[in-house]
Amino acid sequence: MPSQAPQAFSRRILLAVSGLTPQIVTETLYALIHQPQPFIPTEIHLITTVEGAKRARLALFSQEPGWFRRFCQDHALPPVDFDERSLHVLSHPSGQPLEDIRTPEDNRLAADQILAWVRTLTADPESALHVSIAGGRKTMGYYLGYALSLYGRPQDRLSHVLVSEPFESTWDFFYPTPYERIIQTRDGKLVDCRDATVTLAEIPFVRLRDGLPPRLLTGEAAMSEVVAAAERAQQPPRLVLDPEKRTAWADDLALDLTPTEFAVLYWLAQRARHGDPPIDWKTTEARDEYLNIAKTLFHPMSTEYQRIEEAFRYRNDGKLIAEYFQPHKSRINAAIAQALGPHAAKRYQIPPGSMNGLPLDSQQIEIAKQNHHQPQACEHPITPNHCATLAPSSEE
Repeated sequence: MPSQAPQAFSRRILLAVSGLTPQIVTETLYALIHQPQPFIPTEIHLITTVEGAKRARLALFSQEPGWFRRFCQDHALPPVDFDERSLHVLSHPSGQPLEDIRTPEDNRLAADQILAWVRTLTADPESALHVSIAGGRKTMGYYLGYALSLYGRPQDRLSHVLVSEPFESTWDFFYPTPYERIIQTRDGKLVDCRDATVTLAEIPFVRLRDGLPPRLLTGEAAMSEVVAAAERAQQPPRLVLDPEKRTAWADDLALDLTPTEFAVLYWLAQRARHGDPPIDWKTTEARDEYLNIAKTLFHPMSTEYQRIEEAFRYRNDGKLIAEYFQPHKSRINAAIAQALGPHAAKRYQIPPGSMNGLPLDSQQIEIAKQNHHQPQACEHPITPNHCATLAPSSEE
């Protein structure tokens, strides 16, 4: 089924970055509404610096020249939510606004805050986001385009605007007016704004959103962390298991497993390390092998082991044995996808079908020894739910 066209969404958002040229707002608006299929925003957001916000206020929102008001009147636009509250000034963690983006720290802050705005504006399924990278410093435009690649959906678009000479870089030019308006260019020539051409150049981009872990779609995260998550699917897998603490890590991220789920994963990991082929769970061989593994993980008199043994007491039929393992398989695969995202998780997940094993070789699995240094569970622990840990469970 084809995706819904951007202009058909009830909430239509224009997001742009701006530095010293607030004209990019009216220029982009002009190009958007003059497309064969016009995209008329219901709201506009501008990410900028202190100086950029000042220029936008004076040029766009003042009584004179008031170029945003003029534009809406000249083109009879319906109400658009765009005022001084729509100017989002980049800032330091202390709340002090960024005057400019010059240092590595400034760049990191700008990247993370631009990413946060794109994540927020793409969270509403009823919205379509149009991102313009025409303004601001080059790094701002790059971060904005990269953020849309990470979080963009089928209805979202990325563009740049091209303004014809000699109007480009002329401060007095804001859009081609439908009436005569004479301005002076930078080289002193007089030109009529009616003669300007503004063209929208749509930029194709790769959409990586569907491969991100769910926690990165809803919680705060640094740009570097989201990029690392998107790249994981291209890296060799590394599964680390600690049988003493019954914890597991994939790509150095902790998996949220119950003790029983850990036991099933540990069993399959040991089979993979020994080069054993996938095993059919509908066999007493599978049951007995798993019970032996469980006995090495849990004391035979422990509640965990007694619960597992009791679950198999009357499971002598192959179908009943498989019915025990199948829910654990599903939950293990879900825990891996929750931590890594659906694409990266495929490198670890138990494949569908009756033959069950891990798609890993012995070099990709590490069994931690006692007092073994555990991998770092999270590179950037931004939210409490970011690092999943093993929790006791009453599950079989």
